Amino acid sequence: MTAIRLLLVDDDPLVRAGLALMMGGAGDIEIVGEGADGDEVEALVDRTRPDVVLMDIRMPSVDGLTATERLRARADAPQVVVLTTFHADEQVLHALRAGAAGFVLKDTPPAEIVAAVRRVAAGDPVLSPAVTRQLMAHAAGARADTRQVRARGRLAALNDREREVAVAVGRGLANAEIATGLFMSVATVKTHVSRILAKLGLNNRVQIALLAYDAGLLEE
Repeated sequence: MTAIRLLLVDDDPLVRAGLALMMGGAGDIEIVGEGADGDEVEALVDRTRPDVVLMDIRMPSVDGLTATERLRARADAPQVVVLTTFHADEQVLHALRAGAAGFVLKDTPPAEIVAAVRRVAAGDPVLSPAVTRQLMAHAAGARADTRQVRARGRLAALNDREREVAVAVGRGLANAEIATGLFMSVATVKTHVSRILAKLGLNNRVQIALLAYDAGLLEE
């Protein structure tokens, strides 16, 4: 089995050392590099070719949000998991909209952080339905009408079936649950999700959920 190539980016050397020690015990994860600021990320990625970047949000020169946005705009970008001390924070929403595959708290048990890296490397976002709803609720009061109009305009590119799947994804349902609810196979659900991502220029299911939320579809 090929090891998951992991890049660590955090301005605190003690945090990096702790993460390196934690990940070093996982036989299927290889730490290919470390960085102390967001302005180093693109060069590090070019040099080390990681599968996953574990990135702090708050750094002195270029923060993790900006670094994530720049990185995910590139072709063949690695997956990004942001590190945060907040359970629900506008900055986390910003990171998810920028294309991060999820987030983990810095006080998360080591085994769960390792599991998060494995999940993201396998293409699964690290956000439970409960956490997704929490983040959406956190931003509810700040959502402007213009954001809803813009989101609905983007979703107009979907056909009716794709729209139904997007709403189901937004409600935090797994593929098997969507398949049961919409009377289709799991393979068909996966195909619809892939088409939604391609049509809307999104990176992952979390962004589908956020867009459905912005459009007000989860309230209907």
